[in-house]
Amino acid sequence: MRIVFRFRTALAPMLGVLLAVIALPVGADEGKAVFSDASRIVSIGGSITEIVYALGEERHLVARDSTSSHPEEAQKLPDVGYMRALSPEGVLSVNPSGILALHGSGPKEAVDVLKKSSVPFIEVPDHYNHEGILEKIRIVGKALGVEAKAEKLAAETDAKLTAAEKQTAAIKDRKRVLFVLSTQGGKILAAGGDTAADGIIRLAGAVNAIEGFSGYKGMTDEAIVSAKPDVILTMKGGGPPISEDELFANPAVASTPAGTNRKMISMWGGYLLGFGPRTAEAIHDLAVELYGNQVAD
Repeated sequence: MRIVFRFRTALAPMLGVLLAVIALPVGADEGKAVFSDASRIVSIGGSITEIVYALGEERHLVARDSTSSHPEEAQKLPDVGYMRALSPEGVLSVNPSGILALHGSGPKEAVDVLKKSSVPFIEVPDHYNHEGILEKIRIVGKALGVEAKAEKLAAETDAKLTAAEKQTAAIKDRKRVLFVLSTQGGKILAAGGDTAADGIIRLAGAVNAIEGFSGYKGMTDEAIVSAKPDVILTMKGGGPPISEDELFANPAVASTPAGTNRKMISMWGGYLLGFGPRTAEAIHDLAVELYGNQVAD
């Protein structure tokens, strides 16, 4: 069931998954509370919902946002809309006892209304690194009153991440990777620093081909050529996929090493960029795509 809400953006259908992971400053004082009543929780943010399920606490959930597509069972929950395009009415219509939201939920006006409502609102920081994932798990566990289970999950996740990072740390010849979000209107929209794409590229033992800016920006032909990417990385889900033919038809992209070798990798956005319980597997899978048998199973 999808809950109809009034706030929409033109790009939301295409960028739904990415909107869950765009970098924004993290609130330092958020995410420290415990719900006094965790019987009816709205989970906003794909990684947050995954953590709730990984903890075995999904019985608390009464709704989720559109980026919360894993596990498949979560899709049966009412959908309150895109994480960055929420309406207070849509979220509150399910009569929640608490709202558990990933930092970056929006728009700001909607979040401000939710925070001022009578429903407790806990915001979870979002850092695109190893420790940030463990922090998410612990904060979600504390909010739901299952800290012991959260510590166990954090320890298991920590071990998996450490193993994945150990594999990629041994890679010497690191490839330059350009993450392309869209090619709408023939314009290449790419990921710079302080983004989930930048974080996963680095963890997988590669180098972000884009330097000098943070966030997601449109690229000039000159910037694409000078970036010299060995590989183009894209995501599936959240909108029309970027085809190889479309991408490499761009003259600037075609002139790069990635274009010469037609090297493009596409992975599911929520899995690749979520920074949640499955990120160790995503690191390994991306590294294998990049380096083949240089990465041990």
